[in-house]
Amino acid sequence: MPIQRMPAAEVPVSVELVRRLLDEQHPDLAELPVEVLANGWDNLVCRLGEEFLVRLPRRAMAAELVAHEQRWLPELAGRLPLPVPAPVRVGQPTAQYPWSWSVVPFLPGRIAARSEPDDLWSAATTLGNFLGALHTPAPSEAPVNRFRGIPLAGRAEGVLAALTHVDPTDRAAALRVWEAARAAPAWDGPPLWLHGDLHPANILVDRGRISAVIDFGDLTCGDPATDLSVAWMLFAAEQRAALRQAYGRADDATWERSRGWALALSLVFLTHSADNPLMYGIGERAFRAVLE
Repeated sequence: MPIQRMPAAEVPVSVELVRRLLDEQHPDLAELPVEVLANGWDNLVCRLGEEFLVRLPRRAMAAELVAHEQRWLPELAGRLPLPVPAPVRVGQPTAQYPWSWSVVPFLPGRIAARSEPDDLWSAATTLGNFLGALHTPAPSEAPVNRFRGIPLAGRAEGVLAALTHVDPTDRAAALRVWEAARAAPAWDGPPLWLHGDLHPANILVDRGRISAVIDFGDLTCGDPATDLSVAWMLFAAEQRAALRQAYGRADDATWERSRGWALALSLVFLTHSADNPLMYGIGERAFRAVLE
């Protein structure tokens, strides 16, 4: 399977830039130590002292996503049963840096992709309850993502192209999963709020328990099956059933579509992570779970 590298930064981002922006716009935070935590597909994320993180978009596409977080996450945070990184400060574009940026609270824990919960059944229930609270009807002005929350037909071209590079035995099994998901009735309810990018690298575990959900850059609305696909990225079959039970309203069609979403997203992770073994591992695990 051909594997691509993650997108290059469209502007230079660095600790030095973070320090300059803080000094200009939030001088009361400027003396805090700054340390890079992650330089990912969309954002440079830096630790800022003991209490905060700075999120700096590294691509124009990501800048739009940060704006969605800034607008909506403070509104959603109060009704969610797990902490989320609602921005506490907003940074403005400057002559040196073209986009808005955020200071968010530091939430303790390690990502679930590196530190699984001690009790996966309890974790599945926790995540199911979180998604049940998040997945409520979104207002008409909520962001729309043309890649997430959409009917599975919109993912067909990418899935079928990626499957041509999969081992023939796995390809046949994956095609059966995909065809079953595509045949399931489409979501016919109102567009629901979605995390949009829920996978084990965006779930924090602290002291053995799921402690927070992070990185709402792909916050959107639509078919809840997109988010429910996380069940195949983190859990075995019995634990997936526990998540579904805690969620409480995933009918058979929604669950079938969520499996299709897990397949589609696993192929994205597998084909775009040449320099990101963490995301490649998430993709491999999800792909194998989908084929069980």
